[in-house]
Amino acid sequence: MSVNLPSFAKINLGLRIGALRGDGFHELRTVYQTIALHDTIRISVTRGSGIEIRSNDRRVPLDPTNTCYKIVARALDALRARARVRIEIEKRLPVQGGLGGASGNAVSALLGFERALGKALSRTDRLRIAAEVGSDLPLFLMGGTVLGVGHGEEVYPLPDLPATPCVMALPEIAVSTPKAFSDWDERCRAGSRPHIAAGRPGDRTATKLKNPAPSDTMTKFSREISAWLSAGSDLVGRRRSGVSAGRGGRAENPLLDLVRTGIENDFEKVVFPQHPELCEVKRVLEQSGAHYASLSGSGAAVYGLFDSREGAARAAKKLIGRGTPAVVTSTLTRRQYWQSF
Repeated sequence: MSVNLPSFAKINLGLRIGALRGDGFHELRTVYQTIALHDTIRISVTRGSGIEIRSNDRRVPLDPTNTCYKIVARALDALRARARVRIEIEKRLPVQGGLGGASGNAVSALLGFERALGKALSRTDRLRIAAEVGSDLPLFLMGGTVLGVGHGEEVYPLPDLPATPCVMALPEIAVSTPKAFSDWDERCRAGSRPHIAAGRPGDRTATKLKNPAPSDTMTKFSREISAWLSAGSDLVGRRRSGVSAGRGGRAENPLLDLVRTGIENDFEKVVFPQHPELCEVKRVLEQSGAHYASLSGSGAAVYGLFDSREGAARAAKKLIGRGTPAVVTSTLTRRQYWQSF
């Protein structure tokens, strides 16, 4: 039996990086948001054994390092099943873009495998297996707007939010996530080292640089999310006054209420200096009318949220005219996300 499923992307509405943990992961706080851009996954299950990966993108690994391979192998063991599984990955999303492409592929492969096999894991087992394979995977078992804590794998559904027009800028730049984390750690270490203040000879007054401590970023994120939820998230779906926007005016969309609390992506502080062209993309989106623009994950994708699809289309056209690939899409509510499967 064969099954075709979409594999949606995500963006990060704010991302705060905490301290490096004993297990080698960084403590993270983020709000994930699924969007309509997607790859397509085709799963075929027949008699026999083994897992075969195919893809139209030569950058996709076809061996056991592939996330789809890993999750289906674990599902076979958990279900005590024996079958030959072929996974075809039709890529439209960038392989390294900060959009969770490989993670979404894996979750769609898991859901397609269960459907083709005619057996299903429990929700608990799905989440456990997804978290074992990668930090971003569990969010795709929820969809919509999702709070991510731990190292991103611990997920909680947030109030569902209305779909919002979105421009995705997709520069052809590969950003290394491990390097971005390493650069962040170095930035934090530099911020904790005292330096000698300028002044009279012999003046040994020590001061500190202004980089925030990892614990401070966690606290700040908690305040940002609390501010949004206390602004009246029980009114999601209605038009209302919300948190004051940084550039004046009032948000009428609870998604914009969220981003206007001041949430930021900490990766911008280390990725933008390495790739200033990404900072320029964000600037163009903001100047084109985006209520909020940000790097997604560690990049290189940059997105902007707009009031209307027409405004988003104008911004995308401007980016394309400057040589940056861009597409117009929309955020997906949890209901829209699951209706597509």
